[in-house]
Amino acid sequence: ALALGHLHANHILHRDLKTQNIFLTKDRLAKLGDFGIARIFTTTRQEAKTMAGTPINLSPEIINGKEYSYQSDIWSLGVVLYELCALEPPFTANGSAGLAVKIIRGEFLPIPSHYSRELQNLIGMMLRVNPAKRPTAAEILNMSFVSGKMKEFQELRKVGQTIQMVLIFFNRQTLFFQGIFF
Repeated sequence: ALALGHLHANHILHRDLKTQNIFLTKDRLAKLGDFGIARIFTTTRQEAKTMAGTPINLSPEIINGKEYSYQSDIWSLGVVLYELCALEPPFTANGSAGLAVKIIRGEFLPIPSHYSRELQNLIGMMLRVNPAKRPTAAEILNMSFVSGKMKEFQELRKVGQTIQMVLIFFNRQTLFFQGIFF
């Protein structure tokens, strides 16, 4: 949501958000990539019409041939989040017509029950058929459980960096002492 918030604030519609376009660095940071079909708007109120993206991640408005905007990316992020939790996409079918019907209806099984009610609700909000009822990236980032998890992650990164520096220090000291004794 942080990357989408940045893109949307800069009038960029990703249009192909999917798990394969999210990369994890060695530092455990998620990075969004593949902007090959991204669209840059000149104003915040513009909409796109071209059907673009990966079929399983297409929003109902795209499938229906309607104009779409940033909320279509939110739908795709909801599909990604669902996949990360359930280890399968929310909408599956044997053919593209069946897939389209399932997406347009917006009916999907809940994610596994061991996930928090807040996360289950967030996915439900992101996968609302009506794009006007989906939260914006900024609204997602302002949700208390999301902002709380972001703060936890930042603290863990600080602790991890500190531990990493200590380990590097001790490894260098060990090498130094090994050099003296051997």
